[in-house]
Amino acid sequence: MLTLLWGLPNDPPLARVAGELAALDAPAHVLDQRDALSTFIDTGAGTIRLGSHEVELGEIGAVYLRPYEVNRLPRLARLGTEDGARRHVAAVQQAMYAWLDTTRAFLVNPVWASATNASKPWQLARVREAGFAVPETLVTTDPRTARDFVQEHGEVVFKSVSGIRSRVRRISPADVDRLDDVRTCPTQFQRRVPGTDVRVHVVGREVFPTRVACDADDYRYAAQQGKEPARLTPTDLPLDVQRRCVALAQLLTLPVAGVDLRVTPDGEWYCFEVNPSPAFTYYEHHTGQRIARSIAALLVSGAVARGPACRRIQQA
Repeated sequence: MLTLLWGLPNDPPLARVAGELAALDAPAHVLDQRDALSTFIDTGAGTIRLGSHEVELGEIGAVYLRPYEVNRLPRLARLGTEDGARRHVAAVQQAMYAWLDTTRAFLVNPVWASATNASKPWQLARVREAGFAVPETLVTTDPRTARDFVQEHGEVVFKSVSGIRSRVRRISPADVDRLDDVRTCPTQFQRRVPGTDVRVHVVGREVFPTRVACDADDYRYAAQQGKEPARLTPTDLPLDVQRRCVALAQLLTLPVAGVDLRVTPDGEWYCFEVNPSPAFTYYEHHTGQRIARSIAALLVSGAVARGPACRRIQQA
């Protein structure tokens, strides 16, 4: 069975997984999202054709998904909205998502499951179900409620409530003066939890925990906050925390997930978020963990377990 990788060939996670599939001698094909103008999906014949290369949908046993928004791809973003080429790109995207919604192929990760990250409050409810502590949280567009929350909890961090990547920042006196802005931007506020960050990559039933030592509120942007770069090292998790991470990923129907934890000085484990499309290569580079190899093996075993995929794309 063939593994299809959909996204950008130079995207680090996709490139690493493609390389590991090659090392496993597993048949794979990368469908470059930027080549949508030369991509044709035949719903009758059940094929995807990219230039002269044709792939039968029925031979695809697993799919690794890393697609970008079209507007973030310069080659496609400059197409006019009324341009026939733009309509072709939209049709290709629509057909792909329609097929992904109906195929029996093993998906990493299902599109609908990845959408759970679009609502942080909903996701946090699932985090509690899995047994993790969650800091006191407020989502609001009311400035007075936001000010009361900050006054009650003292040290508070805030971030976007959507799935769009945003920086986590601690509320400063200047930020308190700007809280009227939440009227036009729903914002999530949380009591700041002291402790050490641990990013856990869940791949099937495997876990890859990474300890992150950094003084910044958001270690991904330490330099911009005038802090030393984060120091990443492999670490161990208590068995019950490992099980909770796997259970949480399964609860969200995510074969691969990035789970953001923090352990307090008292040993209590908090979970802040689950990333359904983790850029694991940053952690792999610093720790030597074989995350890409594990994802590749999961795709191969998933393809074998699922058997032949649907042979037709259903029209949306």
